[in-house]
Amino acid sequence: MKSLKKKRRIQIIIAAALSLALAVGLIGYGFRDGINLYRSPSEMAENPPGADEIFRLGGLVEEGSLIRGASETVTFSVTDGGASVPVRFTGVLPDLFSEGQGMIGTGRMEGDTFVATEILAKHDENYMPREVMDSLKEQGVYEDPNA
Repeated sequence: MKSLKKKRRIQIIIAAALSLALAVGLIGYGFRDGINLYRSPSEMAENPPGADEIFRLGGLVEEGSLIRGASETVTFSVTDGGASVPVRFTGVLPDLFSEGQGMIGTGRMEGDTFVATEILAKHDENYMPREVMDSLKEQGVYEDPNA
């Protein structure tokens, strides 16, 4: 009798361990493309990203750097006051996208250029993404207009 209970207990423990391992594996598989780290231009200058790393780049669109091509390709530079990164984006920019405004782009580096697959811009005249605001404050560029 005791050996039957012991076998059942061991089977339950093994099944629970396998279920836990499967759950951890599925969670890891789901997050493999879902985690995009944020970087400022200064952080990229100090620690360049890997060739295939997808990440988010944020800062201010540099004044005088916005060049609209004949097609939907747009080039501009993003700065945080300490460093500047050239950006290339093919697609339709948000309506409120302009020079001197905060933006965050998702993409990867190709050579020295950040190739964005998605661009997010402010949604009103006072909004700035928190990550961009924090990195600009660290550089001493941003002053909070509400303070």
